[in-house]
Amino acid sequence: MMRLRCLTAVLLVIAIRGVMASEGPAVPHACWPQFRGPNASGVAADKKPLPVEFGPETAIWTTPLPSGHSSPCIWGDRIFLTAFDRDSQQLETLCLNRADGKILWRRAAPAAAIEEVHPISTPANATPATDGQRVYVYFSAFGMLCYDLAGQELWRLPQAAPPTPYGSGSSPIVAGEFVLLSCEAPLKPSLSAIDRRTGQVVWRQACMPYLPGYATPVLWTRDEIEEVVLHSSVGVTAWRLADGDPRWWVSSLSAASSTPTIGAGRLFVAAYWPGGEPEDRVGLPKFDDMLLRYDANRNGKIDAKELPADLLIIRRAEAGDLPGARIPLADAFPFFDANADDQYDRAEWDKAIAFSQHGREHGLLAIRPGGQGDVTNSHVDWRESRSVAEVPSPLLYGGRVYMVKDGGILSCLAASSGQLLYRTRIGASGAYFASPVAGDGKVYAASHNGALVVFAAGESFQRLAVNELHEPVFATPAIADGRLYVRTTLRLYAFGP
Repeated sequence: MMRLRCLTAVLLVIAIRGVMASEGPAVPHACWPQFRGPNASGVAADKKPLPVEFGPETAIWTTPLPSGHSSPCIWGDRIFLTAFDRDSQQLETLCLNRADGKILWRRAAPAAAIEEVHPISTPANATPATDGQRVYVYFSAFGMLCYDLAGQELWRLPQAAPPTPYGSGSSPIVAGEFVLLSCEAPLKPSLSAIDRRTGQVVWRQACMPYLPGYATPVLWTRDEIEEVVLHSSVGVTAWRLADGDPRWWVSSLSAASSTPTIGAGRLFVAAYWPGGEPEDRVGLPKFDDMLLRYDANRNGKIDAKELPADLLIIRRAEAGDLPGARIPLADAFPFFDANADDQYDRAEWDKAIAFSQHGREHGLLAIRPGGQGDVTNSHVDWRESRSVAEVPSPLLYGGRVYMVKDGGILSCLAASSGQLLYRTRIGASGAYFASPVAGDGKVYAASHNGALVVFAAGESFQRLAVNELHEPVFATPAIADGRLYVRTTLRLYAFGP
């Protein structure tokens, strides 16, 4: 009887697997289906050997591309990307052959106009997502488009461009029967669940950000609970996947540029805030000194137009000379102008001074699951407040959390306790926008300057190589089937054995 029960159980499992397979294509060996791979983990799905030393001259293939900061989305023998042709002002989706890098098809997005973006950004930042049957792309200048893998358009969902001067950063993801999309911009920020087959909006939740957000939502599944989690400028919020019902939130002001990662029974999020690092703070002169030097109309206040353009309140000390590395007080004027009269009185100026001297606490947060409502004080297991990355997402690999910030400053912490195992410079300076990825016991971190550092995963730092690509890198690399795919501002590389 026991053998019969075991056999029945085995047959049931096989039957269930068959049903699951009939509902969608089998997952191929080469699979990196969204931004940062499977559920934004940044970790290779297989254990195949990965390269250590490589460069432009040793690439398996290289394909020139239009501009764009989207990362490769991979399914089987195909790679999907978004791009922006600056000459024609055309947004497009590209499909490449993974074997040789040749472009199989390209489809233009019918955007009427291109939105304003940051000087170092592009209108093609969102990484495509795929379920193996369809590929989903988002352009903030148009909305969402869905194609089959051969490039045939299946549906479209036009949306108004978010009113932000910096452009969009969030990417769509596939979660069950939905495609999830966050549009974290002022006025009408929202998180939408879209039927992946029809393009119809099933539910949409209004968000309440303090500032624009750029993070991609993630799916947190445990037992029978499925939650959509989003990092925004006011913290981290979870909604029930089935109907968008709000579940819990953690409050923490943030620039909301990085995407959370999940594992070890926790969610890890880098809630960076400008000025959170002591070396990024710039002291302001005293109010009386400002009046003496700049109060041209002698009204005893500092008018917005009287502020010198080069008076800084925040700097990104390790970002070099990139646009945005230095933040003038004039750009942040409304944050301290309490009565919105375009003037600073003494009390308002003192608040600006306090911020410039002390900043605001930020940190890498480790959040436990469960709870209802505000769990800020009950479910944050630990916080690391130094060397917090602004754009790169944290990486969980082998029970350790890796975080790389501007300057190539790497922090490695124990996922369970937050214990700092080491902090060091990895050997490539400058700004960092790409998130670290891992596989085969190695971690890969790409600097904006085009240096891709490879180091061994472990409790002590061991650099294996610094590979120079000689072109800026903004996009997060992808790993699939023993190959590393790196997009620079000019081309896509495939590296491997």
